[in-house]
Amino acid sequence: QLHFVESGGGLVQPGGSLRLSCAASGFVLRDYAIGWFRQAPGKEREEVSCISSSGSSTNYADSVKGRFTISRDNAKNTVYLQMSSLKPEDTGAYYCAALFTGYLSIALCGPGMDGWGEGTLVTVSS
Repeated sequence: QLHFVESGGGLVQPGGSLRLSCAASGFVLRDYAIGWFRQAPGKEREEVSCISSSGSSTNYADSVKGRFTISRDNAKNTVYLQMSSLKPEDTGAYYCAALFTGYLSIALCGPGMDGWGEGTLVTVSS
């Protein structure tokens, strides 16, 4: 069973930064690609970023490219999303999700993930 402990969300002013953490519990994180998704009120969930099991490959949505950085520390069973130059449109509930990729290290993320976190709220407002 896949479990996550998410943290780092909160209120930040435009242009500020936040660092989200997604700590895995009950499974070996290194066997999974991990994605960050977000959902704003009234909008569908969208993929923000994805990182392969080894961390060697990453993907970013065009809207966050150059501002967000995804990383992972498999020794700590944790994936991070460093968010900088935040904009009001970045506001939403952020979710981490895992997809088992086994020996394949690839940034493979999408709507059909194996497990999802409960989300952490990010609000960008002055």
